Amino acid sequence: MASIFTKIISGEIPCHKIAENDHFIAFLDVFPLVIGHVLVVPKKETDYLFDIEDADLSSMMVFAKKIAKAQKLAIECKRIGVAVIGLEVPHAHIHLVPMNTVNDINFTQAKLKPSSEDLQEIAYRIISKL
Repeated sequence: MASIFTKIISGEIPCHKIAENDHFIAFLDVFPLVIGHVLVVPKKETDYLFDIEDADLSSMMVFAKKIAKAQKLAIECKRIGVAVIGLEVPHAHIHLVPMNTVNDINFTQAKLKPSSEDLQEIAYRIISKL
């Protein structure tokens, strides 16, 4: 069965897309840890990040770097944190999380529930910095 990310990639489920190319897509997490939390996902469904071919994993990080630089310009923060958890969705992905404190990337904290309008505005801010 296709993962929720595969359904987002195919357009079956809408997302607040930040960027995409032939191999990867970046979109806002709809239940973010903090405002501006982005997921970077390979279009080829692979369960475990470290099962991705070396060249593709390298390309994924370069793609993520461009997104992180735009996030840093668009969202007031000290850094963009990077996390790979890999348990919540069986489709490899990287979390890019704007951080001012280490707690901003604490996955045990309650998630935010921004409106679709708020997410669209945040997406626009990040996209405008790409």
